[in-house]
Amino acid sequence: MSGDQRAARALRVDIAQTEPMPLHGRFDCAAGELLALVGPSGAGKTSMLRVLAGLMRPQRGRIEVGAQLWCDSERGVFLPPQRRHVGLVFQNYALMPHLSAVDNVALAMLHLPPGERATQARRWLDHVHLSHEQQQRRPAALSGGQQQRVAVARALAREPKLLLLDEPFSAVDQMSRQGLYRLLADLRSDLDIPILLVTHDLNEARLLADRLVVMDAGTVLQEGPPEHIHRAPRNARVADLVGMHNRFQGVWVGPSGRAGWGLLKWVSAAGGENGSDMLLEVRDKGKIKPGQPVNWVVPGDGILLGADGSGQELEATVSEARHLGEITLASLTLERNPQISLRITLAGPQRRRIGSGDRLALRLDPALVHVMPLHQRPPGLNPD
Repeated sequence: MSGDQRAARALRVDIAQTEPMPLHGRFDCAAGELLALVGPSGAGKTSMLRVLAGLMRPQRGRIEVGAQLWCDSERGVFLPPQRRHVGLVFQNYALMPHLSAVDNVALAMLHLPPGERATQARRWLDHVHLSHEQQQRRPAALSGGQQQRVAVARALAREPKLLLLDEPFSAVDQMSRQGLYRLLADLRSDLDIPILLVTHDLNEARLLADRLVVMDAGTVLQEGPPEHIHRAPRNARVADLVGMHNRFQGVWVGPSGRAGWGLLKWVSAAGGENGSDMLLEVRDKGKIKPGQPVNWVVPGDGILLGADGSGQELEATVSEARHLGEITLASLTLERNPQISLRITLAGPQRRRIGSGDRLALRLDPALVHVMPLHQRPPGLNPD
């Protein structure tokens, strides 16, 4: 499918309401794309899915899938769920316990003759890799992963224009989850419809999604590819929600004298500045005024071990080192200010040489330092 064809079947959403619960956001999802809604409990992720499915009517909003208008509050348009052709997959499977897998999937095709329903149900169950013997079992005789495959087949049997996945993998064990990840990857190439995934698992979202929608308190805070959000969160709250541990306070000093670069003064959480020797030269996008307080972040791969003669090296002590399989998680305390700590993930031979109490030289990759000005927080949102 060409880019124009994918765009023609895309989901476009613009929702704004204050009652019965706050829900504000605008995002798109192209055909064949997987968009993950992430955020803490109560962020509004499942409520957004309910609006898309037609289970909740927004106070104000517009929803389009391709050329079809599903909701437009200004024009009084609101298609009920049965007219939206949405496939829904839930965390708890929602299967009929007294019916076989085939009969559960056939329930999604009541518009077809009974014989054809069973034939199509078996075809979809074959598609999700359930054996013919397993297809005859009732849910209680299937594993959690197998039950979820039945739920996926049932959702696809509706031949949906939009697939919604609400925490679909959280109730299955890790081995089954990996199999379901592979299944979803295979299905994406076959379906060519927009797919929305709600998940609280950031690793899952980064692994599966083309783009993330970060939500908090019912509001979309940022949308974009996982790598972009991780490297350039819009504010400190987004950095927290996507699990960025190396977030610090600072003061923007101003241009450094080198084109495209500026000076950032590192400030401890206790409020005491660490002196001119803690000035960092980082990328300057020309959007922050000198003297303005800022938050700033650096990803784990932006913290490098060893000195390079740049004059920005730091001395640190390993306060904790946890060796987990092929990686090591380490917390480092700065010699110049013990109130400041950094967290890094190490892989390869160097991680075996890291232990609690070790002293290390490290440096920050200035190109990966992302500076965020402090803003007055909007009503109802968590502070930066």
